Amino acid sequence: MNKAILGKKLGMTQLFDETGKIVPVTVVEAGPCVVSQVKTVENDGYEAVQVGFCDLKEKHTNKPMKGHFEKAGISAKKYLKEFKLENAASMNVGDEIKVDVFAAGDKVDITGTSKGKGFQGAIKRWGAHRGPMAHGSGYHRGAGSMGACSSPSRVYKGKKLAGHMGTDTVTIQNLDVVSVDAEKNLLLVRGAIPGPKGGLVIVKNAVKC
Repeated sequence: MNKAILGKKLGMTQLFDETGKIVPVTVVEAGPCVVSQVKTVENDGYEAVQVGFCDLKEKHTNKPMKGHFEKAGISAKKYLKEFKLENAASMNVGDEIKVDVFAAGDKVDITGTSKGKGFQGAIKRWGAHRGPMAHGSGYHRGAGSMGACSSPSRVYKGKKLAGHMGTDTVTIQNLDVVSVDAEKNLLLVRGAIPGPKGGLVIVKNAVKC
C-alpha cells in the first residue's frame, strides 16, 4: 500500500538500541495532513489526493487559494502536495493523514530541498583542481579550459562552471523508521535527511526495499 505524508525537519539527535549502541536519528514533525481535494478518474483522468500541511493565516493567502480552502471547508495551509495513493478513491475531503500510518521498522524514502550555498566557484561546486599557487602563475582558482577555439567555437553543454549551488531536490532512499510518536506527531528516522531545520520534507514508503 502506498503511504505518504508531509513533514517538517526538526533536527538530529541520538537514541540507544537494545544492545546499547548509539543510533543517530533525524526528528521529523510529520502531519497531521488534511485532504483538501480528491482527484477522480471521471473528473481528472486519474486518482489522487491533494493534502495540506502547516496552518497559515488567511491574510497570507491570495483570493484563489482562499476560495480553494473555503470550498474544502478547511483552514488555510502553507503547503499543498498531491499523492497517488492506492486508497485515494475511498478518502474524502477533510480526512486527516497522521504519522501513525508508519510504524517502527518501516522503510521510507524522504525528499527535501538541500541547503542553499549561494553562488560558488568551480572548485567548491564541482571539486575542480586548483592551478599552481606560485607567484608566477596567472591561474589559481579558475574554471579551467573552455575547450578548443576555432572548432566548435563554443563551450560544450555540461561544462562544470561556477553557479548557484544547493537548493536542489534530494531524495534519500531506504531509511529505517526507528520510532513513531503518534501523540506528538513525531517520526524518528535513522540517519540524516536533506534540508535545513524547519524545511519541508515528503515521507513515502520505500520503492526499492
